[in-house]
Amino acid sequence: MPRYIAFLRGVSPMNARMPELKRCFEAAGFSEVKTLLSSGNVVFNARSSSLTSLERRAWKAMQAELGRSFDTFVRPAGYLQDLIDSDPYAEFSIASSAKRVVTFLRAPVPADVKLPIERDGASIVKAGATEVFSVYIPDPKKGPVFMSLLERTFGKDITTRTLDTVIKCARA
Repeated sequence: MPRYIAFLRGVSPMNARMPELKRCFEAAGFSEVKTLLSSGNVVFNARSSSLTSLERRAWKAMQAELGRSFDTFVRPAGYLQDLIDSDPYAEFSIASSAKRVVTFLRAPVPADVKLPIERDGASIVKAGATEVFSVYIPDPKKGPVFMSLLERTFGKDITTRTLDTVIKCARA
């Protein structure tokens, strides 16, 4: 049975407990469910289905079990592993202190988006099918500049994870 990862937008330990999210995914009929970290990453097995269908099932189960839901972005584990293996940052000179970030989109990147886009130490450097790759240098004075850059470019129907988190999820 295929393995999938659901990245939930807006989840934190303050607004969702991971055991509750696990139960929601089990109630949706998914198996071998596992949550990773405390930021809304759920790994599960399911019969082959469209990603939209899996997202809808998870969303409905969260609504039924929790009385609320989170925007859900599902990707197959194999797809994510291929993405990681392609080393999307290899062609760029990136400072060792920079954070590598993967943003998941619902739809392909619009053709009129010209990359790279840079602002205050944050750069959107590359786009894939429905993922965008960014880097940023953390700056406590300016806050999460990269998020405002991403949302201004692609809207708020996105979710973002560090590359390290994506790697952990793909291998779980």
